[in-house]
Amino acid sequence: MLQINPNLTDLVADAAAGLRQRLQATATITAAAPGRVNLIGEHIDYCDGFVMPFAIDRYIVIAGCANGTNEARICDHTLPGMAVLDVTAMQQAGTPKWSNYLRGVIRGFQDRGHHIPGFDAFIISSIPGGAGLSSSAALECATATFLEGLLDTVLDTKEKALLCQKAEHDFVHVPCGIMDQFASAFGKPNRLILIDCQSGEPELVPFENPDLTVLIANTMVHHELSDGGYALRRKHTEDGLAILGKASWRDVTAADVTAAWSQLGDPVNRRSRHVVGEIARTITAAAALARNDFEALGPLMAASHDSLRDDFEVSCSELDIMVEIARKIGRAGGVIGARMTGGGFGGSTVTLCDASKATAIAATLAADYAAATGISPQIFASRPSQGAHLVTSGQ
Repeated sequence: MLQINPNLTDLVADAAAGLRQRLQATATITAAAPGRVNLIGEHIDYCDGFVMPFAIDRYIVIAGCANGTNEARICDHTLPGMAVLDVTAMQQAGTPKWSNYLRGVIRGFQDRGHHIPGFDAFIISSIPGGAGLSSSAALECATATFLEGLLDTVLDTKEKALLCQKAEHDFVHVPCGIMDQFASAFGKPNRLILIDCQSGEPELVPFENPDLTVLIANTMVHHELSDGGYALRRKHTEDGLAILGKASWRDVTAADVTAAWSQLGDPVNRRSRHVVGEIARTITAAAALARNDFEALGPLMAASHDSLRDDFEVSCSELDIMVEIARKIGRAGGVIGARMTGGGFGGSTVTLCDASKATAIAATLAADYAAATGISPQIFASRPSQGAHLVTSGQ
């Protein structure tokens, strides 16, 4: 069944209500930041590659206000109790574990010379956690945007995204690339974000055809990116580049990988083949979008998923089942292409499809997936949406 995305206005109202109930405070600052899906270009943002995500119509909202003390008191709508931070001290990792996303962002502002006043804040989210939709990046970007409002300052968007990425590296110990935070920070309606991860520059790519939409299917199989699987894959790519003797993956060709196949050894050779192939697929996809050739995306998305499954080994049986169901529906049923999205080891798939057939496609995906796995998935549609921003009254 196709879920309806919660209205951002309702999330803002619920966040303000939560702040009143849990902290007896009235919101004067409200920030929202979206999750993301990646249409193509997976596990190459830390390899100087190209990625093409977009901000989804699911948000983390933080409502709060200054409290006149030296402490930040923060509550989350899904968790009991609160996190209490001494904002006069330079932030270090601490407890509860989820507060480290906020601590890391606060530290980024402190490192830039900002004095953080005490504040109360309440967090609410419509992004499914553990679904590969970058709820962590959304939380970081929402926190940074909230602090901008609290401090009456505005960071350059790229600087804000990089600050949030550093917070995840240093405080959560996930060595993520730049894609997630860039997508949450730079997102715009009807625009994909083609990110050159070597130069760190984003380019907005039109996605304006109202006849198309993207179905996001949460397999309900959750992953923990800090458990080592992500870091190990990243190390494999670093080892591969070192063996190939190149300064950047952008300097490596498929022929280079083939020539050094035995020297690279398994699994580094397969990881290397994925990186080179995925960079090429993403460049080709961007060119297809530039000429409004959406049909060309189907084979590219299929090849991307197969490479992530076989060469990078970050898929899982549930992701493969969801993608295979979409493939069987096929173009006649409205499906253009499908693949896993995000870090893998569970999470979600994306299915580019005809908007007019989205409800029927979602019903088939849900029913066939449940029959195969015994799991009821969450499926919703999204088009590119607004990135991190302060919410004005009436929004």
